Amino acid sequence: MNVLRYLIQKEFIQIIRNKALLPMMTILPIVQLILLSNAASNDVKNVNLVLVDRDQSQTSRLLKGKIAASDEFSIVSFASSNSQAMPYLQANKADIILEIPNKFERDFLRGDGPKMQMLVNAINGQQAIVGSGYLNNIIRSFNEDILKDAPVQLIMKVAPKAIVQIASRSWYNPELKYTHFMAPGILAEITALLTIVLTAMNVVRERELGTIEQINVTPIKKWQFILGKLIPFLILGLVILTVGILASKLFFDIPIRGSIPLIFGYAIVNLVAVLGFGLLISNFAETQQQAIFIAFFFVLIFILMCGLFTPIESMPKWAQYLTIPNPLAHFISVTRKVLMKGSGIADIKMEFIYTIILAIVFNTMAIWSYKKQQ
Repeated sequence: MNVLRYLIQKEFIQIIRNKALLPMMTILPIVQLILLSNAASNDVKNVNLVLVDRDQSQTSRLLKGKIAASDEFSIVSFASSNSQAMPYLQANKADIILEIPNKFERDFLRGDGPKMQMLVNAINGQQAIVGSGYLNNIIRSFNEDILKDAPVQLIMKVAPKAIVQIASRSWYNPELKYTHFMAPGILAEITALLTIVLTAMNVVRERELGTIEQINVTPIKKWQFILGKLIPFLILGLVILTVGILASKLFFDIPIRGSIPLIFGYAIVNLVAVLGFGLLISNFAETQQQAIFIAFFFVLIFILMCGLFTPIESMPKWAQYLTIPNPLAHFISVTRKVLMKGSGIADIKMEFIYTIILAIVFNTMAIWSYKKQQ
């Protein structure tokens, strides 16, 4: 144990002497958390809309006024025909064209169910889908408002099913704040990725400085060397996680409904896995540049397939299976479940099992691949 204690002491001395490391542990996570949580948003706002009113009736004007009053839409133009509206769509100045047909008011009052045409610029698929969803909700609300003041005969004729209404509630994030959804995920991402990069560069840096040759001529065993590298950066990872949780609560007031010790307990297991992966990278890299390039190659894959920006359930089946060996995906899932839903150990047991297996595999490969030259 004395050998391991001296190795850990040596690592902390090197970490303290590294002037760039302290800002990376404190300032960098806070800046990334603030910027990414606010900027990386899937909320669709300011959908550019062109309204084509071919009816010019009181009912169509009421509908146009209701759409114009919505915060989600920016009215680009009021046109009288499709030929006037299409240039906006072709020039990417409009996301949606809504056409109100002739005799719209007459057909509505007769109960004939007038049909409006919606032309959507689907180059930006998300903008198109969400924007059209917003518009459908406004039109549905418009129908309900009109029917409230209408005679009973008209209600039964126009919308016999309008008596049934749906009341919805948003659980776990009732205010629908996107920062509450993003901050836990970005917190997990920053914690895991910083430790991967720092660990990947550590052994290579010693190789470049020549200090690792002094270690190689000692009777230190390979597992002692790997463990001596892992423990200090595990502590650094927990420090980064602590700073991130405090910053998330301070700046975004994220809900903390679950157990903080459970978060840190899982974080220890996850960090052991990602640190083992970082050490595995450092064993194969000859220079720090190589280590950075290799680390970022895997980091990009981890980020794109972790469920931070795209739900894992929306991925193809083969891609969903590839998220199983992704420790970042499990870390994000656990932080969101525990912080936002108040999940317990039984709810995240599969994440624990997968991560323990990854920790064993990555660290075993790191120990096996470290070449100690005598």
